[in-house]
Amino acid sequence: MSGRLTTHRPRPHLPSARGARRLRVAALGTALVTVVAPALSGCGGGAASAGGGAALTWASSYFPAHWDPVVGGSGAQFRELSLVYASLTRTDATGKAVPDLAKSWEYNAKGDQITFHLRPHLKFSDGAPVDGAAVKAAVERAKKQKNSALFGDLTSIRSVEAKGLDAVVHLTQVDYQIPQLLGQRVLQIASPKAAASPAKLDQNPVGAGPFIVTQLIPGTKAVLKKNPDYWDARNIHIDNVELTSAPDATTVVSGLRTGTYNFADIDPSQARAAKMAGLDVFVQPGFNASNISLNINKAPFNDDKVVDAVRYAINRKEFVDKLTFGYGRATDQPFPQGYVAYDPKSENAYPYDPAKSRKLLAEAGHKSGQIKLNLVIREEDPQAEIVQSQLAKVGISVKIKIDKNWATPFFAKDLAFSLYATTGRDSAAQTLTAHFGPDGPLNLSSPYEPAGFEAAIAKVRRTPLTSPDYARVLRAATRAGLRSKALVFTYSSPNLMAKSKTISDLPKNPAHIDWTGVTISGGN
Repeated sequence: MSGRLTTHRPRPHLPSARGARRLRVAALGTALVTVVAPALSGCGGGAASAGGGAALTWASSYFPAHWDPVVGGSGAQFRELSLVYASLTRTDATGKAVPDLAKSWEYNAKGDQITFHLRPHLKFSDGAPVDGAAVKAAVERAKKQKNSALFGDLTSIRSVEAKGLDAVVHLTQVDYQIPQLLGQRVLQIASPKAAASPAKLDQNPVGAGPFIVTQLIPGTKAVLKKNPDYWDARNIHIDNVELTSAPDATTVVSGLRTGTYNFADIDPSQARAAKMAGLDVFVQPGFNASNISLNINKAPFNDDKVVDAVRYAINRKEFVDKLTFGYGRATDQPFPQGYVAYDPKSENAYPYDPAKSRKLLAEAGHKSGQIKLNLVIREEDPQAEIVQSQLAKVGISVKIKIDKNWATPFFAKDLAFSLYATTGRDSAAQTLTAHFGPDGPLNLSSPYEPAGFEAAIAKVRRTPLTSPDYARVLRAATRAGLRSKALVFTYSSPNLMAKSKTISDLPKNPAHIDWTGVTISGGN
């Protein structure tokens, strides 16, 4: 598979094998369904809709395949779902959990129970109350629904007890990560009344978030209006939203230029054109990280010297230079520099050294060209061509194979060699266990985990986020995880956005798109 490199933003994938298989089946059932509620008139083309008021026209390359948050999972589409759904907590600009539907919370003395106190007088857009029973129903559905993509994120939760406006969460272990975990990514709360029929909820989402869906064309467009009953409605200054599935990357900028859209996520290759068009181009902070996934349970990666040879063969700078147009960064771990979980002691543990790579392969008894690998990916991806080229330089032959059903063998751990990109988690501990834990969905070598990781991550969960030791303990867990032989991190791709200058700056909440306080002035 050869040809000119083209830019490609890593796409998030499902967090489990079971979720991967069933989500695909569920998609078939809704792909041709169109749901039309009383619709807003055209919202495109400017800051004000035909009905008046500030309008957001958003072209998204991650338009949700599912609007049931349990099915949608915690990939990048959670940003769009957060238009409709609120959560117990949300993340502020420092990455910390702050109140959302829950006004406060506290742990018991042992740390194996947390009580969330919900705000009074809240309701979902169908009139159902937002209370402890709604939280209990949301957690149970996420844990038990057959096509849930979230069950693997909730293993610390044993049960939820509803007591009026309180939701008492009983844990399977001491875990102080829960407020970080139960935010917009992992527990967007739907009306239990609407969720009684998950298939209908997927077509007609009902939440307690800042907006209400009035029209939904699956996979294509969603039209929304401001929710007057949202708990923070006074700080939502956008009246109407039209969310559209973005066309080809090269046409998004022209749509922004002409006013078809006033907000979009864009490919780094289009940043210069967007700036020249007078648009506001900015990077929304995040936890994106791409990696090469190895299965050490399969040859040749069951030999540590071959694994290390691959590590030393990777030139991370080439990924950044060819794919991110100056916006990305080389990385050797799943967290950005400066973030509390980033471990400086692990930095550059395997620098680019092709001579050392060839030496390790020779020591392992492999002559140049003797190792032949199939790199299995979901779709054409320039990352794969870079990996192919770099490994060829050390004598490893790589054939790129595209499997549109890639998710099934990946999450079933049947592949030996693949690529993965993730948007991370708000809980650093959850990010680490997803990558390095024995049941981690991003760990292609399951049930393998690096020595010392289990104890290190358990210590993180036992350490309150407010403890002065938290940063040290968390970085030690990152260090333990990075001893894994299953992942070679390469680069981070930005959350790159472009907007009309009529839209004010967005809050810099890592990985999130938060419309709180954002204004849209008249004109385009």
